[in-house]
Amino acid sequence: MRVFLTGASSGIGEALARHYAAGGATLGLAARRQHRLLALAAELPGSHSCYALDVADAAALQAAAADFIDRHGCPDIVIANAGVSAGTLAAEAGDLPAFRRIFETNVIGMAQTFQPFVAAMKARGSGRLAGIASVAGIRGLPGAGAYSASKAATISYLEALRIELHGSGVKVVTIAPGYIATPMTAVNRYRMPFLMPVDAAARRFARAIERGTSYTVIPWQMGIVARLMRLLPDFVFDALLARAGRKPRGLEL
Repeated sequence: MRVFLTGASSGIGEALARHYAAGGATLGLAARRQHRLLALAAELPGSHSCYALDVADAAALQAAAADFIDRHGCPDIVIANAGVSAGTLAAEAGDLPAFRRIFETNVIGMAQTFQPFVAAMKARGSGRLAGIASVAGIRGLPGAGAYSASKAATISYLEALRIELHGSGVKVVTIAPGYIATPMTAVNRYRMPFLMPVDAAARRFARAIERGTSYTVIPWQMGIVARLMRLLPDFVFDALLARAGRKPRGLEL
């Protein structure tokens, strides 16, 4: 099996890399921090390719995809996992660069991750394109407008892509995690219900990808919460969330 994975140097990406490498997969590991990538690759069984890049750089992703295909062949799975998060407030002009950066990474970066592989996967007639969204994309969360909006956009983008590729043999998988124990959630100063260890989350993500599940929330308990959030009238939702904890501003992980 061949897997190309962004955001591979820490958190969910690192856990996914370890999971797939343990199963004998050949990996393309992409992330911004080269030293973390090389250290991870050295710990994994097998031989893997590392790509130090920013998913906001389309040319770098195209070059990495071409190199991976040349070295290993068309991947069976492409996982767009790279993501950043920061608390943002509408009244703060200083938060606008963070807003832009979050969208460039979480939304544009996902499209730029998939694009170089789509034609080859369609020509072969098989494969998985998996995007890591978030339950934060289901309804807007106070103090996290940029992150919530970016994840709502990824959910819609993945749905559109799934229909676009219908009948091609290429499955599009949307995974909306709840709270997973990673460096990104470690900074949260509020209660995180159903917090899941990252290794357990990676195993569940991989099972959903293997099945070609169109959309899933992990852990399942957060799936129930997500359904309830969709059903709540606005006045109830607003009253509940107005008192909710908020991610600190100015953090990007």
